[in-house]
Amino acid sequence: MTRPLPLAGVKVVEIGHSLSAPYAGHILGQLGATVTKIENAGVGDHARAWGSVRHGDAAIMFHAVNLGKESVTADLRDSRSVGQIANLILSEADIVVQNLKRGIVERVGLDAATLRAAKPALIYCNITAFGSTGPLRDHPGYDPLIQAVSGMMSLLGRAGDPSIRIPISVNDMGTGMWACMGILSAYIERSKTGVGATIDTSLYETALAWQTVQISDYLNSGEAPERHGSGNANIVPYQTFFCRNGEELMISAGNDKLFRSLCSVLGAPELGGDPRFATNDMRVRNRSALLPMLQAMICERNRPNLEKELEAAGVPCGRVNSIDQVMGSAQVSALGIIGATSGNELKTVGLPLAFDSCRPPLGRPGPRLGAHDPLETRSHHGA
Repeated sequence: MTRPLPLAGVKVVEIGHSLSAPYAGHILGQLGATVTKIENAGVGDHARAWGSVRHGDAAIMFHAVNLGKESVTADLRDSRSVGQIANLILSEADIVVQNLKRGIVERVGLDAATLRAAKPALIYCNITAFGSTGPLRDHPGYDPLIQAVSGMMSLLGRAGDPSIRIPISVNDMGTGMWACMGILSAYIERSKTGVGATIDTSLYETALAWQTVQISDYLNSGEAPERHGSGNANIVPYQTFFCRNGEELMISAGNDKLFRSLCSVLGAPELGGDPRFATNDMRVRNRSALLPMLQAMICERNRPNLEKELEAAGVPCGRVNSIDQVMGSAQVSALGIIGATSGNELKTVGLPLAFDSCRPPLGRPGPRLGAHDPLETRSHHGA
């Protein structure tokens, strides 16, 4: 990327571990900010030990969300170490993002109220498990727990299936994204007023936001959502079907015209005009009758041939790919979203953003624990 990165010159202090705050710091860093990561002396970020695929002293998972950061170690039980962190923030930082257990930063004086009293321009983002208020505010939480208690798991799979989780940490990473949106909004406002902000977000709130459609349906109908496997509560047909030899094909006939086109390709145009199925509302009401009919026809068809016919008819569809198949696809190659860190040390996913057709580069791998110690050399100005 030849143009300057949009956050070049912005300085971030990340007092974070695991995934949510580090992912926020990762995004800001990939956009050009200098991110100094504060880690526990001796052990560092928990994510350094998460996974058997490793690079250097840490798991690939750690590197994937900590590219290009600086690492300094500190002991929050030591007042001198805490003072050095405070001095670093007050002398250098534009932004602080933290996801320590609730109450820790307040206890040691690294909280938003204390630091912003001394530096009103500071933008400070708290990430918690359940939010800053309410009976669960002090509870810790990881992504699978949040998926369970937020209702998200109740939507997955089919009726009668055991509960399953989305194997992607959608609430951790989603909260990191919300944190960045809040931070960047506050940064724009600060450019007008000179005053920073305290931002609060949480994994639980993110999980509720992901379920905006399902929750809104419930609030306005009084009916709890049902499980539909790969399908959709509000659109039919909008799910995977089994073709000949057991191959799966995702078919997304998202409106009445597309449904009629699907029926024509399947050799059953009369189905598109059947009053039970003529509109999406009727198809949703009569899904139990329609879906077995469609499946009976689709299972007789060869998946690649059916996919080509549907594409020619304008019906969105696609096979269910494995990760290795995705990584070998021409589309991923054309996008250039998969890259290598400087020196080709490891490969990972870049930001899903481009500026004037240029994607921000990946930079260097995640830092070695304490690579930028000692902290006192970074915090030479008084608080």
